[in-house]
Amino acid sequence: MSTPPQDQPLWRPNPERAAGTGIVAFQAWAAQHHGAPAAPLAPTASDAEAAARYAALHAWSVEDLDRFWTAVTQWFDVRFTQAPDAVLADPAMPGARWFPGARLNYAEHALRAGEQAENADRPAVLHLDETTDEPLVLTWAELRRQVGSLAAALRARGVRPGDRVGAYLPNIPQAAVALLATAAVGAVWTSCAPDFGARSVLDRLQQIEPVVLFAVDGYHYGGKDHDRTEVVAELRRELPTLHTVVHVPLLGAPAPEGALAWDDLTAEDTEPVFEAVPFDHPLWVLYSSGTTGLPKAIVQSQGGILVEHLKQAGLHLDLGPEDRFLWYTSTGWMMWNFLLAGLLVGSTVVTYDGSPGHPDTGAFWSVAARTRATVLGTSAAYVIASRKADLHPGRDLDLSAVRCLGTTGSPLPPDGFRWIYEEVKEDVWLASVSGGTDVCSCFVGGVPTLPVHLGEIQAPSLGAAVESWDVSGRPLTDEVGELVVTKPIPSMPTGFWNDPEGTRYHDSYFDVYPGVWRHGDWITATSRGTVVIHGRSDSTLNRQGVRMGSSDIYEVVERLPEIAESLVIGLEEPDGGYWMPLFVVLTPGAELDQDLIGRIRTSLRTELSPRHVPDEVIAVRGLPHTLTGKRIEVPVKRLLSGTPLDQAVNPGSVDNLDHLRWFEQLRQERERAAAAE
Repeated sequence: MSTPPQDQPLWRPNPERAAGTGIVAFQAWAAQHHGAPAAPLAPTASDAEAAARYAALHAWSVEDLDRFWTAVTQWFDVRFTQAPDAVLADPAMPGARWFPGARLNYAEHALRAGEQAENADRPAVLHLDETTDEPLVLTWAELRRQVGSLAAALRARGVRPGDRVGAYLPNIPQAAVALLATAAVGAVWTSCAPDFGARSVLDRLQQIEPVVLFAVDGYHYGGKDHDRTEVVAELRRELPTLHTVVHVPLLGAPAPEGALAWDDLTAEDTEPVFEAVPFDHPLWVLYSSGTTGLPKAIVQSQGGILVEHLKQAGLHLDLGPEDRFLWYTSTGWMMWNFLLAGLLVGSTVVTYDGSPGHPDTGAFWSVAARTRATVLGTSAAYVIASRKADLHPGRDLDLSAVRCLGTTGSPLPPDGFRWIYEEVKEDVWLASVSGGTDVCSCFVGGVPTLPVHLGEIQAPSLGAAVESWDVSGRPLTDEVGELVVTKPIPSMPTGFWNDPEGTRYHDSYFDVYPGVWRHGDWITATSRGTVVIHGRSDSTLNRQGVRMGSSDIYEVVERLPEIAESLVIGLEEPDGGYWMPLFVVLTPGAELDQDLIGRIRTSLRTELSPRHVPDEVIAVRGLPHTLTGKRIEVPVKRLLSGTPLDQAVNPGSVDNLDHLRWFEQLRQERERAAAAE
């Protein structure tokens, strides 16, 4: 396929397919019942007409939040066991109050497709890992049975609404069952992927004091078995609030002393019982990267996540009962939580536990083909890796079932767009999306009725009042600015754990523009309604979609006697790559040789995770600090991105400008080297 001119779309939806999407049906119904703009989608509609139609619907969705979110709850038949007193009782941010008085249960909605006899034997979950050729099938009837049995077992062990349940599990069906059983009870879920070391897990779980821990004995990745029994033993020692540990024998090890066996807790034939909880009752705790200290423990509500994920899955991804939904993720990334949104709309969820690059770079595409996925998602970094590996998945595999390919984690560059349409599928809807752990959803993303333009995300999501602002809070069009959200979204955090005054929550999003959410991304809102994301505007590390904290890395690296100080930066590169160098100041007499580099890498891999291992380790004479002694990250990232020194930092706030000038010289050297290639 030849790439069309820059001003022409890479893809347009088939008119009949577009007319049959859920978002078109929703708009027609909402126009009749809730005052949404009536705008029939004509089969001959131009790109501009389709864009204007969506823009009108989006404008209504953010201007009349009460009517829009009422329409969402009615369209998706949200089951309120107690009706709400209002929709948005208080729109102020932070602190917006959604659907006060309402009671419901997230797990009831995730499992209700299984209530229908005709769905009993239909797959709810398909699972593959590196050791299997054929997917394991978990039917809707079996999913409901296991959740019912496990929820009853949790209640029998004293787990009550509000108690915290932790998990150290990979992306396997047991993780989905455990989350849904936790939600059914009204307890609060949180999870860490098993490639996290003990310190990383404890930094998260110790904050919320779980009473239950689900844990594997190990996991498969990259063609190897990774034993985690010692890590789990350490977690048990360091989490004194635990009264129940559930052993999931992924590698076949017997349950350790005092732990309960997974199979014993999921053996009963028990219908699930759903605790009716308030709309804002905590569903789960997700975690920020921990750049400036402990990871922020982000609390999101049962009701807020339910209505947001119904909207995102059912309208923006157009998911339904005929779909198979696959997204490459780990349980340590919010995309795993979002993957389960497929259950809310009756889709079959496809889980994969393993490396996307084993036994070769094309492994993920093979999983998509073998499971007949219709909607699949991956990271921008994996798309670029596939392009660099000269893969031809559309030619070499049967991807005929795929209708939508989502990408997130970092901005997808134009070359990634081109490669997808040339090498994956000519007629595929590319839904590049961007959002965050902070809302467990997308601010901007796919719309099935709109064309796809090179390097651009299709549109802001319904209900998300997204704008690009300059430093003075003025909206920008066709210029780079800060991504802000000017009105509340139901899945925004109800707060952070152990932040009773809301100070840390406020300072994380609302300290720059009072009353307005500042997300920390550079964004261009184009005049045709599309969006371009340019990467992080702060120092957060974001590798393969997983946000990580620099402080975790410093803690490990600076334990080595040869390292006096360190600085890590994550940099989005123009070709879609992501460069994460670690700069180290050596102690007197130390040398940065291969032995020391190897020990740095090994320490980070074993104590944190493989994602924390830097691309390069570079020795520097010294690092820049603020006048109060805090190492500087954001100005270094800006310098390495090409920002002039006088624009990257206030010179009067730095203890040693020569140390900053070194990074400016490094960027110039890299540019010269790239030009010479």
